[in-house]
Parts: sequence; C-alpha cells; structure tokens
Amino acid sequence: MTHAAAVGRSLRVYHDPARRPALDAFYGRFLKPGDIAFDVGAHVGDRALCFARLGARVVAVEPQPRLARALRLILKGRDAALVQALVGEAPGQATLHLNTANPTVATASAEFIAAAAGAPGWEGQSWDASLTLPVTTLDLLIAAHGEPAFLKIDIEGYEAVALAGLSCPVPALSFEFTTIQRDVAVVALRRCVALGYRHFNASLGESLEMAHPAAIGAAALEAWLLALPPEANSGDIYAALDNASLNR
Repeated sequence: MTHAAAVGRSLRVYHDPARRPALDAFYGRFLKPGDIAFDVGAHVGDRALCFARLGARVVAVEPQPRLARALRLILKGRDAALVQALVGEAPGQATLHLNTANPTVATASAEFIAAAAGAPGWEGQSWDASLTLPVTTLDLLIAAHGEPAFLKIDIEGYEAVALAGLSCPVPALSFEFTTIQRDVAVVALRRCVALGYRHFNASLGESLEMAHPAAIGAAALEAWLLALPPEANSGDIYAALDNASLNR
C-alpha cells in the first residue's frame, strides 16, 4: 500500500461520522469551551477535531509531512495551531522512523520497533523510511501556547520521553500504552506520580470507555496494566488532578 493510500485509509477509519458522538461525550469530561487542548501525535486529527468541536483551542503536534498537510485542511477555520515537530525530553533533533503502509505507528523509538518485531498482532509491520526532525518539549509548547486543560500523548513508545519534558502537572492528560512495551507505560505512569497525579484510569483500544468505574491509584493501575493479556494490544492511561473526570 502506498503512503497516500494508507493516509486515506486512516482518514476513512478515524473520521467516520458515526464515531463523533462517542468521541465528544468521552472527551467532554475533560474540556469545556475556551479551554486549551494539546494533541501530541495528532495523526489524522480525529481527536484534535473533537477537541475543537468541544470549543477548545487546539495545539496539534504532528511531525509527518503528509499528515500535517491533511491536518491543515481538517482544522481549517478552527481555533487551532499545528506544530510539525517531535516532542521529547529536551529540544534538539531526533529521527522519526516512518511506516509508509501504516503511518499511525511512525515512531522516534528504536526500542518500539524492536519490541514490535515478531510480536503477535504486529506481523508485517515495516519501518521503511526515516526523517530527521526538530524536537520540542511539553514545557516549551506550554510556554508558547498556554497551559492545556487536557493533554493527549500518542507517540508510539516515546510517551515517557515526552513526559520527561513536562515539569508541572496540567489538569488532566492521557498517554498511549502497548502490551509490547509495558515498561514504557510504567515509566510514564511513575513520571505522572512524580508530577503530582494521584487519580488514574485507562481505556482499551478505541473503546472510548473507562476500564474502571471510578478513578484508581497508580499502584492499582500499574498492576492492572501488567496483568493485561498480550492481545489487549494497546490503550490509553488517564491521569488527572481531580478524580471526577475519570469516573465512568
């Protein structure tokens, strides 16, 4: 599959109009009109567009050139800024490994690629191109655009590195986890604890449902993560300063 065809497939899947009510209901717990929302690893912008529909000012971070072009069209006319960079622990440069047949799993983590090799559910994935790109940090993004009420991070095994570049907690955030790299999720979770978060929940895959009926502590969330079967594959961990937003 060509890169253009793969992007087109992602647009059809993630921008299915039938998904919009569930997206808006799920993220509406974190955002209200006038808030700022960061979408780090925006891909084709289904979350960024959802945040905009909720009335937030959106900062969409997406380093892949073809996806950035799509995002400019998707977010045209919205209160949104596009940042075409990687997000890491410190400013500089890094290599983004591209999967042209599946652009949703582009990654700056060589460890992520190694973990995917031969893993069930990851058969046939190939990172066949690369780009050297600028790296910014969450602190620098906040300095430039303001503090987000909600911060979403989905950057394929680089989540803990990005969170290392955040020095103060924002009201709520999410970061992706995969069962092929639970260690990365544990490091990210413990970073959240160090930042001052005490309330956590999680969502599996694209379910847009919290896995636990109410917020739980970091130790319980870590135990749940480590006990997941490999076929759970991926999901998102949510951390908030206020536990109310994390209840089902």
